[in-house]
Amino acid sequence: MTLKQFLAKQFIDVIQWNEPEDGMLAYRYPMEDMEIQNGGQLTVRESQLALFVNEGKVADVFGPGLHTLTTRNLPVLTDLMNWDKEFESPFKSDVYFFSTRLQINQKWGTATPITIRDKEFGAVRLRGYGIYSYRISDPRTFFTQISGTRDTFYASQLDGQLHNTIVARMTDIFANSDVAYLDMAAKQATLGAKIAEEMKPTFAALGLELTQFVVESISMPDDLQEIIDQRIGVGMAGDIGRYTQFEAAQALELAAANTGGTAGMGVGIGAGAAMAQAMMNPIKPIATASASPSAGTVRYCMECGKAIPEGAKYCPGCGRAQ
Repeated sequence: MTLKQFLAKQFIDVIQWNEPEDGMLAYRYPMEDMEIQNGGQLTVRESQLALFVNEGKVADVFGPGLHTLTTRNLPVLTDLMNWDKEFESPFKSDVYFFSTRLQINQKWGTATPITIRDKEFGAVRLRGYGIYSYRISDPRTFFTQISGTRDTFYASQLDGQLHNTIVARMTDIFANSDVAYLDMAAKQATLGAKIAEEMKPTFAALGLELTQFVVESISMPDDLQEIIDQRIGVGMAGDIGRYTQFEAAQALELAAANTGGTAGMGVGIGAGAAMAQAMMNPIKPIATASASPSAGTVRYCMECGKAIPEGAKYCPGCGRAQ
């Protein structure tokens, strides 16, 4: 090896990083025993940031662009190294590249149900899952808090910490959301936005920016969901009963307005009886409707053609005597 080749291996003129794969967040440029040539070129691509570190101390940060490395654009490193402003010799420094690309489709979910107090059902256990996205926004903080002096750092190494941080905050966020469980499915976007706002400071403390948080599903354990379904069914049955009473009252008013005399009296009697029956047992007509065609002989009114119950003296449709 010639002297020229030896010297060429010891000084670095160009520093750059081509991201080899998805999910790599940080990369330490291999310096070994080499030094950076004063006036050397640093290339930082659009989706990257570069950080100079001297003996573990964070120095200068460079954004996207082509940078010529001199004491003029390395003020922090110059101060740390006590260089003169006219310093022009090769120098040593660690250089770390950070990917600022969005890390999308990161999954979160509750491994076990979390307990909250619902204003309608009391204490309930909820499960939830969804996705979120983030990017590195502050390389200094990310370096000191997360990646450190590792040669490489991947998003997969951060998954566990972020997941546990999110789930740990879910209980407080859900409890303070003032959204009833039955309304959560319709307000998942609102919940996601609220959770994102609550979580952003936590991500920022790690040098990250939370860009999206999506709640895909909120549910109860199967046994609790079955109980809730039963309560909803009972409530629906009560609504059907009230609706039946309302229809009976409307029929009575309509009959009284459109008919008079003996026929009107018959209609009133028939509708009143129907209304009384609906009030006493509003669900019974629904349950027994399928059995009515087989009970007794069916007669029809000669005036309006409506079916007349067995033993009835007046048509329930037009009130005509039979």
